Amino acid sequence: MNIAGIIPLSEKATYLRTLPSIRERCNRVYDLATQGKLQYFDYHSEKEDVAVELCIDIIKKKYGDEGFAARIPPHGRWRHLDAGAPRVDNLLHAWSTAPTPIDTKEQARRAIDLFIASVLLDAGAGNVWKFEEKETRQTFSRSEGLGVASFRMFESGLFSSVEGQPYRVDAAGLSNITAKKVGEAMQVTEENPMVGLEGRASLLLKLGEALTAHSDYFGKDGRPGNIVDFLQGEVQPNAEGTPVLPLAALWYALIDGLSTIWPSRIVLAGLPLGDVWPSPALAASIPEGSIQESDDLVPFHKLTQWLTYSLIEVIEKVLKWKISGVEDMTGLPEYRNGGLLVDTGILTLKENALPIDPKSGLPHAAPSHPAIVEWRAMTVVELDRLAAAIRKALNVMADQLTLAQILESATWNGGREIAKQKRPSTGGPPIEIDSDGTVF
Repeated sequence: MNIAGIIPLSEKATYLRTLPSIRERCNRVYDLATQGKLQYFDYHSEKEDVAVELCIDIIKKKYGDEGFAARIPPHGRWRHLDAGAPRVDNLLHAWSTAPTPIDTKEQARRAIDLFIASVLLDAGAGNVWKFEEKETRQTFSRSEGLGVASFRMFESGLFSSVEGQPYRVDAAGLSNITAKKVGEAMQVTEENPMVGLEGRASLLLKLGEALTAHSDYFGKDGRPGNIVDFLQGEVQPNAEGTPVLPLAALWYALIDGLSTIWPSRIVLAGLPLGDVWPSPALAASIPEGSIQESDDLVPFHKLTQWLTYSLIEVIEKVLKWKISGVEDMTGLPEYRNGGLLVDTGILTLKENALPIDPKSGLPHAAPSHPAIVEWRAMTVVELDRLAAAIRKALNVMADQLTLAQILESATWNGGREIAKQKRPSTGGPPIEIDSDGTVF
């Protein structure tokens, strides 16, 4: 900090790319909500019990009354990749039992290649698009459809530049990606449209560029899975001899190494911030004359967190490393978790807050809209509050039922279930987001 007490912009930019900054800034928005000072939403804390009851009902129906915590997997891309069939598990088994078995570290590299490409293709596809998997004769939509489609794209070698080695993603392979190729692989037609197709293809191209630019994380061949070799240097054994990787090391490699793939939004002190947005409500709460640049910014880093949750599972399952510091991760501010809050009445849109789509009859806005920023900030805080209430009702501790497990078993599925009840024709969210395929 300088003599005048003003924090340099470079320090602010670095801070806004950290995990703790997400909760800190979202809680500022939450404080405004408790005072009735949000610009687009009203907050009804008394409705939290409705969401908690719905979530607990879903947990018990799917995982039983006793011993449920041990049966709930963490929230991650693995669930979607394995929708309807154990695709990832089958691949790992095939690699380990091949005539020339693939060593564990290379298995992890391959899995990380798959997961990173798949997560970047995971932004909302809209209410119409579907994917028909010929191998299983099953049809999938939304996140599961995108997961299964991306798995088949990976399996076909679409992301690889090495002849005879389909199971990899590398910069050279990604440089050949086009929206046409992605559309064909995902079965996009006029009758089967996908939201944000161009944005999806652009992300993959930018991924290739980022992999090349950050050989310190991704190696000379620009491969996502090479992050394993970078992280190996950060691993230390605990008292029991188990290798432990600090979450901060994984987070830094992802937030720094992949920072250039996100569309140009806000750059502060030369650092692209990514999924960080201004909140006019936050700006209005700061006394006139005392606001400094970036004080109104709210970070979310949703896709980077979704990727981190997903890679934590790969690292722990395949490499058998333990990750420390996962409590810094937040709930994901996306339309399923956020939709749960709106559909249960915890959040209500103020009258005439957003335009109404004439076809769906639902309010809609772009991801950058201040209303969406408020919605997402409240989602982060409310997920913490709901998680605490769920644990209390079920008489379990945070280490017995993690936030990642609650996201998977309760809030995300709760948002999906109540959306189907309220909007059975689409199952879509209560507020439509005009997605470009790069945020949600």
